[in-house]
Amino acid sequence: MIPFSAKTAAYRTKMKVLKTTAKILPFPKPTLFSGPGSSLELCEAIAQVGTSRLLIVTDAMLVKIGLLDGIQGKLAELGVDFFIYDGVQPDPTVAQIEAGLEMLKMNGCEAVLAFGGGSSIDAGKVIAARATNDKPVRKMEGLFRIFHAPLPLYAIPTTAGTGSEVTVAAVVSDPERQSKAALMDPKLVPAMAALDGSLMTGLPPAITAATGMDALTHAVEAYLSVNALPDTDSYALAATGLIMKYLPVVMEDGQNLEARQHMAMASYYAAVAFTRAGVGYVHAIAHNFGAYYHTPHGRANAIVMPYVLDYSKPECIGRLARLAEASGLAQEADTEAVLADKFIAHIRSLNERFGIPQKLDDLRAEDIPAIARAALKEAHSTYAVPRYMDRPTCEALIRQIMV
Repeated sequence: MIPFSAKTAAYRTKMKVLKTTAKILPFPKPTLFSGPGSSLELCEAIAQVGTSRLLIVTDAMLVKIGLLDGIQGKLAELGVDFFIYDGVQPDPTVAQIEAGLEMLKMNGCEAVLAFGGGSSIDAGKVIAARATNDKPVRKMEGLFRIFHAPLPLYAIPTTAGTGSEVTVAAVVSDPERQSKAALMDPKLVPAMAALDGSLMTGLPPAITAATGMDALTHAVEAYLSVNALPDTDSYALAATGLIMKYLPVVMEDGQNLEARQHMAMASYYAAVAFTRAGVGYVHAIAHNFGAYYHTPHGRANAIVMPYVLDYSKPECIGRLARLAEASGLAQEADTEAVLADKFIAHIRSLNERFGIPQKLDDLRAEDIPAIARAALKEAHSTYAVPRYMDRPTCEALIRQIMV
């Protein structure tokens, strides 16, 4: 059996290669429209580039509550024919991707507009990629497996959480295998995106909290990553400061348009950071909670984050201290160790304030070995975490989350 110390050394060597790649590989960013009403500006841009038939990928609830009405009216005014695929559900599945692809082909659509939360944007990305790559989603899983550029892709997020409008990633669930397929390729970054806070003012508190904590997890794990770079650090700290300031505001007053716009930008910054620096064990475990129990991703991240930070702390006290400073938690006499503890405690207090539990009710003891195995496989192949763990350690950590 290979000693864990040798495995850790191998993981770190692999992550150094990924860091070098991240430094030299171009990571495109979408042309960005920002501010209330920017979603309508994006519609104008879509028309200006000559799009005549557009597939809108969204979920049925957004259509039902009329959030898409302004977009539809603007596209019609501009003479753009559009067709709505509203079959996306949380944690979009391969079957949903194929259904959207069928609608796209049937109507001769030449571009995709993803409208909604992270699930809708991820689904839109993969539908656009499937339209030009004649192979199943599973064959596109992993790094750089999308050989042909997707159809032109545009994104309008309606939550401030995933940052999928700027990331190179998309996640698709496979219920039969109880797993999630992560596709990672710079070709998945939308050509244009709009951060329109006016679309987010009606979000209920539970979704506001979960998506906001998702964005915070992106920023925190990117900052703690061994593969962090100076520019990713800047974005991660900026995102952390904005979220800590404005997430409590929008939880108290969801109609606060200024705070909603700041949260949209924070989500974007956090996603820019983790696109290069990566995430870590929080995401790896949370992804599997989603695969096994359909736990909403942001909620799962929020639950898991304090446990992983407690474990990681010995190797990243200084960085946790910087996050505490960015969060406005520092006092003059605080040592780095005190600040690190303050930051983790503050995350726990935010969870409690927002109604996010410390434990996962659905977690079953018999699932823990498989969840740990899958989480470690994901993390050790992709994430430059500050402190590695073996399977018994991971199982013990997950067991702490069980009621």
